[in-house]
Amino acid sequence: MKIFFAIVSRIYDFFWGDLFSISLPGGEALGISLLVAILIPAGLFFTIRTRFVPIRMLPEMFRLSLEKRVGDSPSALSGMQALIVSTATRVGMGNMVGVVAAISAGGAGAVFWMWLTALIGASTAFVEATLAHICNEPDPLYGGFRGGPAYYIHRLFAKSRTASRYSLIAVLFALSGLLCWCGVSQVISNSVSEAFYNAFQIPPIVSTAILVSLAALIVLRKNATVKVLDVIVPIMAFFWFGLAIFVIVKNAPLLPSVFARIWQEAFGLRQAAAGGFGAALMNGVKRGLFSNEAGSGSAPCAAAAADVSHSAKAGLFQSFGVLIDTIVICSCTAFLILLAPQSDLEGMALLQSAMAHHFGSLGVYFTAAALWLFSFSTFIGILFYARSNVAYLFGDKWFPQTLYKLVALAMLFCGGLSTYTFVWELGDIGIALMTIFNMLALIPMSGRAIRALQDYTRLPKSQR
Repeated sequence: MKIFFAIVSRIYDFFWGDLFSISLPGGEALGISLLVAILIPAGLFFTIRTRFVPIRMLPEMFRLSLEKRVGDSPSALSGMQALIVSTATRVGMGNMVGVVAAISAGGAGAVFWMWLTALIGASTAFVEATLAHICNEPDPLYGGFRGGPAYYIHRLFAKSRTASRYSLIAVLFALSGLLCWCGVSQVISNSVSEAFYNAFQIPPIVSTAILVSLAALIVLRKNATVKVLDVIVPIMAFFWFGLAIFVIVKNAPLLPSVFARIWQEAFGLRQAAAGGFGAALMNGVKRGLFSNEAGSGSAPCAAAAADVSHSAKAGLFQSFGVLIDTIVICSCTAFLILLAPQSDLEGMALLQSAMAHHFGSLGVYFTAAALWLFSFSTFIGILFYARSNVAYLFGDKWFPQTLYKLVALAMLFCGGLSTYTFVWELGDIGIALMTIFNMLALIPMSGRAIRALQDYTRLPKSQR
């Protein structure tokens, strides 16, 4: 068994460790992981091909977010609902734990690189979401539509869409996704139980049992997930955003110095002798990619379910979601930390200390409540994603759908009671494999998404 664990650890290091290093002035080395080496060049490629769609089409994204539902299927998701589902998983643990980790390891400068990564990732999100919608299919079990990378990967690699039931790359993607989401389930419950024990001294068995019971009531019902997320996601986003705005307004005189610190530390100007540039850049980029999920192939499962009049709309919604996640919500967490006195603390202790500074003892309670909402929405959101992968692997049957939900609930329960680092590494390996298999199809098929965008922009505004 030790040999197996060692193999998993080696694979994890291959994906997430430094694949190679770039020497920088002053003797510093910039370590580049495999995922960064894949996602950043791909994001730049898509940004250029879409002619900077996150910036150019930002007004259109705002307009679409206010658009009324136009689809005819009552079981299908509107474009806004698909955005809410994907936001539920993006605005999750990465927005708290990920941002805190980035600042702890890379300083304030990591925030700048997270922002830049979001602008690049938003183009990737547009391409994968548009392709997912182009290649979606009717969903006979849940109603509406389903799809995602497994389906457009199948279109690319299968000899014939009808003659072949499976494509190897698509199968590997689907399995990787299911592996990843089980690992994420453990991370979620462990973080929640720890936060509630620290804040309220609630035993992990109690907080975990409540979390699993509530999750089961939702995910085991046919179409309850989207209805619940429609309520939870706006509440948690505005809750955290409201706290951040209050702190920002209260500490407005400090904002110029905070922005100056972000800029200076982003390029290592204040830590040149200590190698600050590489730490700020890589931690910002890695955490930004982890938070917005662009390129991993998760959010396209929601985009494929959207009942919108044009596939490019599905892409614009998801591109907007990346900007909401990182530029807005992640920035809220960052400013809550950076507007507090500098501290040597790391991890969640750093965030809790900052919240205690801003809100007193209530700050710890606010942090626990926010983490619970973010984590809970992430769990039920990833089980929505899992529908498509399970259907691709096992067909349109209720048994495998329900079985996977039960397995994920069991992982959720186990994770709340103990820390299983091995399973977490498997989850990280899963998302790395998802990204690689997704990119194998995303780059050669990106032309279809670009043509959809060009077709959409040629339409008169009254017909969009």
